Amino acid sequence: METFTLNNGVTIPALGLGVFQTPPDETRAAVTAALEAGYRHIDTAAAYGNEREVGEAVHASEVDRADVFLETKVWISDYGYDETLHAFDKSARKLGVEQIDLLILHQALPSEFQRTLDAYRALETLLADGRVRAIGVSNFMVEHLTTLLDTTSVVPAVNQIEVHPYFAQAEVQAFGVDHDILTQAWAPIGGITFYRDSGHRSTLEDPVIAEIASRHDKTPAQVMLRWHLQQGRQVIPKSTRASRIQENIDVFDFDLTPAELGSIDSLDTGRRGGPDPSTVTLETWGRPIPEA
Repeated sequence: METFTLNNGVTIPALGLGVFQTPPDETRAAVTAALEAGYRHIDTAAAYGNEREVGEAVHASEVDRADVFLETKVWISDYGYDETLHAFDKSARKLGVEQIDLLILHQALPSEFQRTLDAYRALETLLADGRVRAIGVSNFMVEHLTTLLDTTSVVPAVNQIEVHPYFAQAEVQAFGVDHDILTQAWAPIGGITFYRDSGHRSTLEDPVIAEIASRHDKTPAQVMLRWHLQQGRQVIPKSTRASRIQENIDVFDFDLTPAELGSIDSLDTGRRGGPDPSTVTLETWGRPIPEA
C-alpha cells in the first residue's frame, strides 16, 4: 500500500474504504472484507450511522488496531466548540477507541460560519491533547478555506471533496496544493447520485476511460482510481461487495501515461453530483447525532 504524508508528518494509506450509505448491518462485512484484502484506512462519519459497526469490525479483525487508520467526521448539528468536543466523545465511544487518527468537519456551514470556526478550534484542542492524530475538513470551498486559515492556527491536513473524471474541482485542489492540504476524493469513480442527477452516463461506461482500461487490462474503476493516485489525491472508494472491494485495491501495479491522464482530465463537466456546499444549512441538513 502506498501512503501520503500529511502536513503534520502523519502518514495515511493512499487508498481506503468509504462506508457512506452503507447500512449498519452491511458495514461489518464490508470493513472485514476490506481489511482482509489489505485496506488499512476506513473512512466513516457520525452522520453515516455506522461508526459502531466500523469499530466492531476493526476490533474483531486479526489486523492490529495500530495498523488501521480510522477517519470520521463531525456533523453540522454538533458544530460549536463544546458541542464538537462532545461529538468527538460520541464518535470515539462508538468506534471503541481513545484516539481517532483523523477527525474532520463534514461540511462548511456558510450561514453560521462562526459555528464552523468554533468547531474547528475544538479540533485543534483535540489535536493538542493527543486525542486525534490529525484534523481536517470536508466539502470546503476556497472561500471557506481562506477564512479558516485566516482565523485559526492549524492548517487542515485534508479536504475531502467530490472529485471524479466528470467533476474535478481544479480550483479547490490547487488551493490545497498551495497550502499543503491533501485532497481526499469522495465518489472517486463518480457515484450513483452523480449519474442520477447530472444527466450524464456512468463514468464506468465512458468510452475514453474504457479504452484506457482495455489498454492496461484493467477495469474502468481501476483506471479512475489510478488517475487520482498519480495526481496526488487520496481515494476512498465505497463498495459492499467483496469482489469489488478487492478490485478497487488492485491499482498499484500499473501507471497511466501523461497523455492518458490528460484524456481523463478533459472529461470534466464542471457539474457536481453532491450537494452544493454553499447551500448547506442547519434548517435543511441538520439532524441530531445519537449518543454512544
